[in-house]
Amino acid sequence: MADSEHSSSDDTYVDSREETSQESKLEFSDDEETLIIRMYNLVGERWSLIAGRIPGRTAEEIEKYWNSRYSTSE
Repeated sequence: MADSEHSSSDDTYVDSREETSQESKLEFSDDEETLIIRMYNLVGERWSLIAGRIPGRTAEEIEKYWNSRYSTSE
């Protein structure tokens, strides 16, 4: 029983580390940024299409990145 309790606390630790790595994923390379800009100019806010061109990135990450860098507050 003690082992199962210990492993569940390990799972919690892993989850918190995953959260931190997701935050750092918002750092995009110059190549990724260039591709996002070019794709945005071609297809607009179709984030899933853009994400399909960048391995390891999700549509949500790209949209969040775009909105934090290029959104206009009008």
